Amino acid sequence: MSNATVVNKKDNILTITMNRPIALNALNLEMTEALNEAICDAEQDKEVRCVVIRGSNHFMAGGDLKWFAKKLNEVPEKKRIEFERLIEKVHRMVISIRRMPKPVVASVNGATAGFGFSLAMACDLIIASDSAVFTLAYVNVGVSPDGGSTFSLPRIVGAKKAAEIAFLGDALDAATAKELGLVNWVVRTEDLEIETVKLATRLANGPTAVIGRTKSLLQQSHNTTLESQLHAEAMNFSVSASEPNFVEGVSAFIGKCKPKFKRN
Repeated sequence: MSNATVVNKKDNILTITMNRPIALNALNLEMTEALNEAICDAEQDKEVRCVVIRGSNHFMAGGDLKWFAKKLNEVPEKKRIEFERLIEKVHRMVISIRRMPKPVVASVNGATAGFGFSLAMACDLIIASDSAVFTLAYVNVGVSPDGGSTFSLPRIVGAKKAAEIAFLGDALDAATAKELGLVNWVVRTEDLEIETVKLATRLANGPTAVIGRTKSLLQQSHNTTLESQLHAEAMNFSVSASEPNFVEGVSAFIGKCKPKFKRN
């Protein structure tokens, strides 16, 4: 795997670190391929019960504009095809994050712009440092958003606020992002790493298959009827209740002790 990402697996937690600190982890072709590979591998790895995506120093300052600048003088049709292929690769990782039946946490520090913002929103949970700054940014360089941000943003903040954020490209500090529901927790910058580990450990020690089913139920709730959702809940509950983790959970509750859940 490329040095553009660093992957570490410990105690059923897989941490993916975007590693172009000099460029604020801006996304170029090398990082796109490396990040896509790491995320897809995490989805398939059955030992992994929680995934953390973070950046070295900063989360991600969007696309690498210096790399983009090299494409400016290309024939428009060639340029369009090249960017379309690049964005298809970018979108694979977003789909993988949303699809994988395990929790994905964005641990966000510093600049979180463009696709960095889109990537963070694709994750299930976001823990941010108090120095994190979020901006959708695309409009500031004359392109429309990608990375699923036009899907995620209005679902989180509502249509009018999403339009404001997307049309104006203004920066949001961590406290404002939390107030809008874009971030779950804001912690001191110096505490971000340890608080991320605490959160990931708690998630990894949970009943992974149940969390995966819950993730799927939450996602499908936007595009279904109440009757269909109730049916899906009944099916997933009954499957979960037939597995050892249900026995463990109920027994631990009755015995007033902490459950020791397994992946399934």
